[in-house]
Amino acid sequence: MLMSLLIISLVCAGTENKLSTLSDLEQQYRTLRKYYENCEVVMGNLEITSIDRSRDLTFLRSIREVTGYVLVALNQFDYLPLENLRIIRGTKLYEDRYSLAIFLNYRRDGNFGLRQLGLKNLTEILSGGVYVDQNKFLCHADTIHWQDIVKNPRSLHVIRSILSFSSTVTKTVCAEQCDGRCFGPYVSDCCHRECAGGCYGPKDTDCFACTNFNDSGACVTQCPQPFVYNPTTFQLEHNPRAKYTYGAFCVKKCPHNFVVDHSSCVRACPSNKMEVEDNRIKMCIPCTDICPKACDGIGTASLQSAQTVDSSNIDKFVNCTKINGFLNIQSWPDNMTDLSVFSNLATIGGRQQGISSLQLQSLREISAGNVHIAENSQLCYYSTVNWTRLFRTANQKVLIRNNQSPQQCLKEHMVCDPLCSDAGCWGPGPDQCLSCRFFSRGRTCVDTCNLYEGDIREYANGSVCVECDGQCERADDDSLTCHGPGPEHCVKCLHFKDGPNCVEKCPDGLQGANSFIFKYAEANNECHPCHSNCTQGCLFLFISLSRTPLIAAGVIGSLFMVVILVLSVAVSVRRKNIKKKRALRRFLETELVEPLTPSGTAPNQAQLRILKETELKRVKILGSGAFGTVYKGIWVPEGETVKIPVAIKILNEATGPKANVEFMDEALIMASMEHPHLVRLLGVCLSPTIQLVTQLMPHGCLLDYVHEHKDNIGSQLLLNWCVQIAKGMMYLEERRLVHRDLAARNVLVKSPNHIKITDFGLARLLDVNEKEYNADGGKMPIKWMALECIHYRKFTHQSDVWSYGVTIWEVMTFGGKPYDGISTRDIPDLLEKGERLPQPPICTIDVYMVMVKCWMIDADSRPKFKELAAEFTRMARDPQRYLVIQGDDRMKLPSPNDSKFFQSLLDEEELEDLMDAEEYLVPHSFNIPPLAYTPRTRMDSNKVFPFKRLQMPQRKDSKCSKFQVGKSKAVSILLFYQQEQDNYTKSRAFNSLNKQSRPSSSGPCIWLQKVECDVSVTPTLCSVKVLLLTPRLNSIM
Repeated sequence: MLMSLLIISLVCAGTENKLSTLSDLEQQYRTLRKYYENCEVVMGNLEITSIDRSRDLTFLRSIREVTGYVLVALNQFDYLPLENLRIIRGTKLYEDRYSLAIFLNYRRDGNFGLRQLGLKNLTEILSGGVYVDQNKFLCHADTIHWQDIVKNPRSLHVIRSILSFSSTVTKTVCAEQCDGRCFGPYVSDCCHRECAGGCYGPKDTDCFACTNFNDSGACVTQCPQPFVYNPTTFQLEHNPRAKYTYGAFCVKKCPHNFVVDHSSCVRACPSNKMEVEDNRIKMCIPCTDICPKACDGIGTASLQSAQTVDSSNIDKFVNCTKINGFLNIQSWPDNMTDLSVFSNLATIGGRQQGISSLQLQSLREISAGNVHIAENSQLCYYSTVNWTRLFRTANQKVLIRNNQSPQQCLKEHMVCDPLCSDAGCWGPGPDQCLSCRFFSRGRTCVDTCNLYEGDIREYANGSVCVECDGQCERADDDSLTCHGPGPEHCVKCLHFKDGPNCVEKCPDGLQGANSFIFKYAEANNECHPCHSNCTQGCLFLFISLSRTPLIAAGVIGSLFMVVILVLSVAVSVRRKNIKKKRALRRFLETELVEPLTPSGTAPNQAQLRILKETELKRVKILGSGAFGTVYKGIWVPEGETVKIPVAIKILNEATGPKANVEFMDEALIMASMEHPHLVRLLGVCLSPTIQLVTQLMPHGCLLDYVHEHKDNIGSQLLLNWCVQIAKGMMYLEERRLVHRDLAARNVLVKSPNHIKITDFGLARLLDVNEKEYNADGGKMPIKWMALECIHYRKFTHQSDVWSYGVTIWEVMTFGGKPYDGISTRDIPDLLEKGERLPQPPICTIDVYMVMVKCWMIDADSRPKFKELAAEFTRMARDPQRYLVIQGDDRMKLPSPNDSKFFQSLLDEEELEDLMDAEEYLVPHSFNIPPLAYTPRTRMDSNKVFPFKRLQMPQRKDSKCSKFQVGKSKAVSILLFYQQEQDNYTKSRAFNSLNKQSRPSSSGPCIWLQKVECDVSVTPTLCSVKVLLLTPRLNSIM
């Protein structure tokens, strides 16, 4: 397409004035320069006449090819700068004989004239002869090898007094095996047979010029055709490489002032075709009736020599529907008050003043040129026309002056009809509108279509009233006659109905695909096919009994037997079904149970706690949205003294029943899920506004956390988070739950080493046999969603994988915004074009490729969460190989006390007597599963946890005498609980201990070793192991 546009921009039109010149030589030179400046291919004749010696003609150096003839005559300059002209095609000859004519180029009363021709690269004249004569100052004749340049040596040529100039010989020196031009004397130096004017290599792309057509730099016999034959399917198929012939070039698109005729760009359609426009492409198609008449304008074709429209040529515009070129009307009869004979007016420079309206209701476009309407004292309606809508290009202009003023026109009631739209009109009446306000019937504007009344019934095609097909029967009542074009859209047929179409009569011997078609009409006037044995038509379905009595008897007998057999089977089956129904009814009436339809799915044994509103205390608002509000709160179970920090999600009072149902669905999903990396539902409070109670995550969402601590987060922590999110999503996939809203904002931070997925408001459980969920309307997080979710609202586990990839990208960019600066409505087009989120600066190609796999268009090509968990687990073992973070070795684990969200929680409520929800739910376990291990050095427990008292489990036969807190070399917090008993033997110690942490007494003790410390609000979230030690504790180390 770029090459085609480039070719079109370098092509210019030629002239056919021969020796005729303008009276003003200055204007003659300006016209020549305007025509050929920056031109490479002259589509027509190059005529250089009556140019004096002082003019600059260097702009002619760009010309490489002339399709017609070259005429140089009556000039006074001394040098013709056509150095780059290589080929003259001679499609039109001067005096029907010469393609190159150079004569009379001198001044008779002076010493000025043509002395040298710059045709050093002219190597081919395809048609016509050469005439060079009467050039006073040209010398040294007969030195040019014209036999090498002229294709037909027998063409007439006259050479007199010509100065020798250096030209390239490309034909007479060639080897005998060359059938055209060459670039050397050897057999291997032959040009391609499509080359014209020589070449510099043997290929079709090495030609100086092309004999036939230039297809993007390659010389070809013909341009790629619109249709090509497929030998496999034996059919003509559309050619995607098709191009149009434009002069000697192959182009993908014709110039805007040309039309497409089959595979060529032509100025006007032939007489048996008419011009139509499809997708802004003008093309010629065969006429179905009388063709619209396209007339030639001034300066083109039959009016090439005409200067004005006068009595000698006015008859050429009779019945014209289009004028090619332009009109310059300088006189008009007094008794004609409009210009309705024209339909493509470009210029009006009227000198008479009798025109009152233009009447150009057929005018739809002015392809080129400007509009000039002036000095028409009685002309109205012109001011209502929006001329810019008629122009093809932006540089076209309109000049209107000294006509009847719009105010005077208004006084004389010369205004547009009320049925015309605001686009204006050409004259009075509803048939002169540029566009209609309501509907149009043909060229006339109407207020309504004849849908239910009138002799001719219509249907509305947008704002156009179209007559119903002639085979439609007109409705007598107030109902439609048709609802579309053609006989297949009739409401009721006038005669007969053959399939979906209304026809005048049923087919009677029409040629079909393999045989003749015969049909008969039923009582309802519908056509039905005759029996296959009928070869000359029929009156009804069965063949004539008089002609074929045996066949008819056999057919009727067979049909009777078939009917009896079918009835017998139907009666038998009905009796069996009745017996089954009666037996089932007796069974249900006695047993009162429903029939079994086992699904094989395991029962959901999750338990839901119903909490009282008095057990909950709201402390602080954490956030709010359209669904409701989330509070930080305290849960004090009834009859107990413990306080459990919780998050309370409350539904707004203004929400309706549907919101309540969705809220309870979310509670069902959260209660059914139990996993270390999913937020746990503690209970539901069925107060007037439903409340969901969940664990409180003390460090907020992961999105804010990574943004706040981006300078302290290392590679291992980032990859551990990727593993934990993947494991949580893998658990959801195993439980057949689609999250639908996975994002960094919906991942909460319990501790720097432990994150949990939350917000199941959009999640949906899939049934046993379901593999996808189709969502209803509503707002969706477009930038986190897969393409199939955006287009079809289809959600699967693999669409969650796409969201997982975006979530990981957010983490790796420390809270970056996906597709920042791009509108949501542009996201689908961007994804379909193949664009994705860029590679984060800290990620190696290995990590980024995992993200890219998550964003594949084909959902089945994306990895599973099990594969993602395994992949990131492998990377987490060698984190600095996959994530490159400056100063990664020196980074410390983000301090939990430095979190803004954590500090806001501490400021609101006294933490004394607080207990974590997980410890409360499992109160008697000494082996709580530890969290993910990290080799980072942990902080001092006294700094991490601001607690005052720690409640320890006790045995019934023990008496508490001492409580100590210390720490070991294994970076674990140690708790001592001593008993006053003797003669205990020492049990096995599993850890080397710090000497300062040994008990001071000699009695045995229960040693509680904290294996992993959790940085939540209360210290009871830490997991512990129990060691029983004897008085001989001093020997441990």
